[in-house]
Amino acid sequence: MPPTNNPTLRQRRLGAELRKLRERAGFAVTEAAHLGVNQGRVSMIETGRSPVSADLVRAVASAYDCSDEALIDALAAMTGRRARGWWEEYREHVPAALVDLAELEHHASALRVALVIHIPALLQTTDHARALFRSVVPPMRQYEIEHRLTHRIKRQGLLHRADPPPYTATIHETALRMDFGGPVVTRGQLKHLIDMSELPHVTVRVIPFGTDRFPTTGQSFDYIEGSVPQLDTVQLDSHHGACEFLDAEAQLSKYRAVLDRMESCALDTAKTRDFIHHRIQDL
Repeated sequence: MPPTNNPTLRQRRLGAELRKLRERAGFAVTEAAHLGVNQGRVSMIETGRSPVSADLVRAVASAYDCSDEALIDALAAMTGRRARGWWEEYREHVPAALVDLAELEHHASALRVALVIHIPALLQTTDHARALFRSVVPPMRQYEIEHRLTHRIKRQGLLHRADPPPYTATIHETALRMDFGGPVVTRGQLKHLIDMSELPHVTVRVIPFGTDRFPTTGQSFDYIEGSVPQLDTVQLDSHHGACEFLDAEAQLSKYRAVLDRMESCALDTAKTRDFIHHRIQDL
C-alpha cells in the first residue's frame, strides 16, 4: 500500500498509538530493525503516512510487550486502506478537520457533548443550522454555507442508522435562548430537541440559569469514545470550521471529569423536556 502525504485523523491516531507503545517499551526508532521495518518506515507509520497491516500491528505490540488484547484488537481494526466514507466527498469543500470529525463520529462507540451557547450540531434542524452559518464572522459565501450545511446534515445520519452509538448532550439554558433565525426557526429547533430526546439512544439534559454550580471549561466540546478508553478523543468545537482534537491521557481525564460534573447538575430527561416545552411557550 502506497504512502500518503495527507493522512486522516484516524490514520494519524493509529500511528500515534503505535509510537506510544514503542516509547513505553523504551525502544528508540532505530531499534525497530528487528521487526523487519526500517527506520524511515517506522517514522512514516507513526505519523500516519504509511499504511500498516493488522499483522504488523500485532507483531509490533508483541515486540513492545503490550499485553492489552482489547487495545491491540482495536488498533488492528484501524488498519488497512483508507475508508471511502461519505465524508470523503467533502474533503475539497469543508475544512479537513470537519471531514476527520465525521469519520471519528462514524467509528465512535459513544458520544457525549457539552455546549453553552449552541445547540449540538447533531441535533440541529436545517433551518437553525443555516441561520447559524449565516451569522458567522467573517461571512461565508453561499456555496460555503451549503457545503457546511449538507455536511452537517449527513453527520446527523449517525443517530438514525441501524446501530447508533449512545449520544448524551448537556446544554446550558443559554443555548435555548439564542434565537438564530427568529422565533419560528427557534420554535422548530426546540421541538426537534424534544423529538430527538425521545429516541432510546439519545439523552438531552439542560443546565438552567440559577443552578448553584456550573462546572465548565468555558468551551463547547465533544467527548468521542473509542472502542477502548485509550482511543477516546476530545474535540474542541468552534461549530464553523476549526476543530482541535485532544487525546493525551491527562486531557481525556480532565474532560471526562468536567462532563461528569456538568451532567450531575443538569435536569433529568423528563424535567428537561418540560423545561424546553415552557421555553417554546414563551416564544
